[in-house]
Amino acid sequence: MKTFFLLLLLHIAAAAAVHVKFFNVVHYGAISGGKSDNVKAFLRAWKEACEFSGESRFWVPKGTFLLGPVSFNGPCNGTAIFVVKGVLNAPTDKRSRLKDTWIGFRYVDYLTVKGGGLFDGQGDSAWRHNDCHRNSHCRALPTTLRLDFVRNSSLENIRSFNSKSSHINLFACEHITISRIHLQAPETSPNTDGIRIGTSNNIRISDSKIGTGDDCISMVSGARRVSIRNVVCGPGHGISVGSLGRSHEHEYVQGIHVNNCTFVGTDNGVRIKTWAPSLYSVASNMKFENIVVKNARNPIFIDQNYCPHSRCDGQSSSAVQIRDVMFRNIRGVSRSEIAVKLQCSEALPCKNVRLMNIDLAYDGPGGNSRSECLNVIGSSAGKMLPPPCL
Repeated sequence: MKTFFLLLLLHIAAAAAVHVKFFNVVHYGAISGGKSDNVKAFLRAWKEACEFSGESRFWVPKGTFLLGPVSFNGPCNGTAIFVVKGVLNAPTDKRSRLKDTWIGFRYVDYLTVKGGGLFDGQGDSAWRHNDCHRNSHCRALPTTLRLDFVRNSSLENIRSFNSKSSHINLFACEHITISRIHLQAPETSPNTDGIRIGTSNNIRISDSKIGTGDDCISMVSGARRVSIRNVVCGPGHGISVGSLGRSHEHEYVQGIHVNNCTFVGTDNGVRIKTWAPSLYSVASNMKFENIVVKNARNPIFIDQNYCPHSRCDGQSSSAVQIRDVMFRNIRGVSRSEIAVKLQCSEALPCKNVRLMNIDLAYDGPGGNSRSECLNVIGSSAGKMLPPPCL
């Protein structure tokens, strides 16, 4: 007992020894009202916060602040907590639209972004300039929040509305926790993925609500050990692995776990998508379980003929190997008659795909829900509606 209290006192003493300092952007010249660009003031505040050796609180108070494209770079000397209480408005001019990022964090460890504030991407000023649906070499519009080479960090209790492109993009990140966030854009907004994860490891997403015009969450090349739970998705294109095979040949996807999520009115539920033709790659060790589907068009979907631009070679096969996939305890209502669609590569058939306890009814004319399998090696068990094709 004495040892316990001694350890407790040491913990309290250590916590008390951490020096906390606030860096309020207003004290560095930031002006609310949404008309003056505050990049210089924000960077002055960040420079001092990042140099501080204790716990820095970068503070955006209540109010509306216009903020142009900006990158907050590390490494920092201490722990950085980026607190947004007010509203950050993205610019709407043409020059800022040519950037690929609105707000970026690079090479920062032990970063927390929180505060309950709003990142307003002002996407309705830019979506009409997105021509990616007809131009495969299109220029991407700015992502709202981009994390590059960030480790041991978290995003929590923030809101992002109307991003011009993706709301959150993770690249080369490790040990990131994302929780209690709300991402929102109209169903018709192009390429507004909620969270996009690439070349990143140990990512945890939980207790969030995402409704967009693209994937609620997408895991692309190099995404490893990603856990997604208690996420409500809709509208949008579902939670997707991919698309894979177009680039990053040796960056495989593995260790994906999607658990206890709900899809409301989405184009897809859980989906794995690869290009055909494609470079060689592997996607393995993926588990999708305890899923509720409410009027989604493709509740369970493996698509190895993914080609959104309709200009692909329909005779070629995908060279992405999909293996060790579990779909378990997935129930609800499908908007399409084919509720389980597993369309794998002829060149590299999917291996060890398991269906267990699937209960997906079809809500529409033409009969009951059906399964469709192509080039799949796997098995099914438990209650199965529609009847299994494995």
